[in-house]
Amino acid sequence: MRIKIIGTGGAVPAQCVTSRALEVRLGLAQGRLEAATGVVERYVCEGESQIDLACAAASLALTDAGLEACEVDLIIGGCGVPYQPLPATAPLVMQRLGLPDGSAAAFDVNSTCLGFLTAFETASRLIEAGQFSTALVFSSEVASRALPWRDQPEVAALFGDGAAAAVLQKAGPGGGRVVANLMRTYPSAYEACGIGSGGTRFDFHRQPEEFARHSLFHMDGKELFRVTARHFGGFVTELLQRAGWRHADVDLVVPHQASPFALAHMARQTGFAPEKLVDISARYGNQIAASIPFALDVARRGDRIASGARLLFLGTSAGVSFGGMALEV
Repeated sequence: MRIKIIGTGGAVPAQCVTSRALEVRLGLAQGRLEAATGVVERYVCEGESQIDLACAAASLALTDAGLEACEVDLIIGGCGVPYQPLPATAPLVMQRLGLPDGSAAAFDVNSTCLGFLTAFETASRLIEAGQFSTALVFSSEVASRALPWRDQPEVAALFGDGAAAAVLQKAGPGGGRVVANLMRTYPSAYEACGIGSGGTRFDFHRQPEEFARHSLFHMDGKELFRVTARHFGGFVTELLQRAGWRHADVDLVVPHQASPFALAHMARQTGFAPEKLVDISARYGNQIAASIPFALDVARRGDRIASGARLLFLGTSAGVSFGGMALEV
């Protein structure tokens, strides 16, 4: 697919919370959370909403692209956790950006932490088909909500809030292109992490105790590590084969920022040198679906992506799924 990223933007809340501050707040031994997670600090919403973050990131992406919001005709939200179950998040972002009724299509996709890649591929295919000309793809997460601070503080301390967006258009001759996409799902580990309440699984009126008990995020790190260790290396090999690339052809890997330790393991497992990975997890934490586009924006603004560079997006998600995209910029 001949697709070009013409602008990106990222946004975080005003408040930065260190792991040391969390240890004091929770009465934990100094250094416990940082040692367990590798995360030094993260940003946490106080007055900001998920929509505030999404619109801030989208506005920066549009400015970077040199476009006005009214020039967008497709908006796709790829958030792991939506603003509310119904309606979708994207129409509200469209409204807040000032687009008039009927001027664009706006909808959500959800593949949890891989939401941005799914939204990117969906937008790319619709642009390639000639149905739309300019797409705004965003992921925005308030990951600091519904965390298991009492039972799993080392899990809760992994996460941070943030949003990122990208503007996509069809590329001209010699422009960017999506070389390959791949997703593989291993539902045997479906229960390894998630939030059970908020959908139809538990009835708020008839099952109040179950609803409350499943309202917090939970994660079985050992089970997730088992699935990833067994299958992720082969997944990356297949993605590279589809792209017709060797490891040495990849200029930069933009991964899901699961944790500093997870990224170090990914580098060992896949054979990529650590300096080829964009690793911002220690400063921002795991921003769920926003982590890949946020890392992309950081890399672009840090001049780590030259014209013609070959990027590899890689990530894992609840479900459990692996996802990746090979992209020439």
